[in-house]
Amino acid sequence: MIQAPDFKEKQIFFLEASELPKCNLSLRNENVFIQSEGVTINKIPVNKLLAVFVVGDVTITSKILQKLNKVGASVFLLKQNLEIYATINSYAEGNYLLRAKQYTMDEERALIIAKHIVSNKISNQLALLRGAEIDTINEESRTIYKKSVISQIEKAKDFASLRGIEGAVSKDFFQTYFKQINWHRRIPRGKIDENNILLDMGYTYLFNFVDSILRLYGFDTYKGIYHKLFFQRKSLACDMMEPFRCIIDKELIKMHNLGRFDSKDFGVIKGQYYLSYKKNVKYSKIFLEAILKNKMEIYNYIRDHYYYILNNENELRDFVIR
Repeated sequence: MIQAPDFKEKQIFFLEASELPKCNLSLRNENVFIQSEGVTINKIPVNKLLAVFVVGDVTITSKILQKLNKVGASVFLLKQNLEIYATINSYAEGNYLLRAKQYTMDEERALIIAKHIVSNKISNQLALLRGAEIDTINEESRTIYKKSVISQIEKAKDFASLRGIEGAVSKDFFQTYFKQINWHRRIPRGKIDENNILLDMGYTYLFNFVDSILRLYGFDTYKGIYHKLFFQRKSLACDMMEPFRCIIDKELIKMHNLGRFDSKDFGVIKGQYYLSYKKNVKYSKIFLEAILKNKMEIYNYIRDHYYYILNNENELRDFVIR
């Protein structure tokens, strides 16, 4: 598995291949070369890569895939609308001891971990409200609201109760925090407005980043703890990204406040909003940079979770948004 000093140097690369005619990636002298019609556009040291996101058609040599797998980097292939249609992940699939622990975890321990995940997520949501100088949520002071919610989480006796608490708090959070911008409501993948499209984009990058690290440790990312088994859903990646959603939430507000958001970058067809593919790089770069700023916190969170599950070592880690 990749160690912290090595992970610290890793980067994410986003390639808009659709903008380059006959784009191809090749490996030379331990560098990935990006070329278009024989002309070198860019080159990146292969050992620096953690993930490569490619939008559009590209030719990739087998040597690159072999090298990326060796250094623990993943490749994500995306359509023009940023929907991921294929992934090439590096992972430690032979960690059968870890997976045995995953598969045999009892409900009591799973609920303890799930409560910790939800509590951490909600604490960060309330921290964002504090940072935005919003003192009232759902007609209560932020402090009283937090005490009430934490108490409810501690008393929750099953996953259904916990999901109900999280859902209610998330609804309050979205209505309160995003009131600063032109906000309607949160509908995942609903394409009802520009802000929902951007949140979907940011959460997708975050999800795949978390999933890539989990796979490096050998987790079965389909076997969740809080998110239960569901066909073709990487439930564990859904679990582990929850405390970090605040990174994307905060970045959406920042791009509005700093004038980086432009409604002209979006269009509407039959009531469905879409992001102009020419602006994919602009917003992708914003979210990926935000994730990279917090990459060591995400790595450490997953590393500690690994040792907690495998050896029952360490306490469960908290992520604190800054």
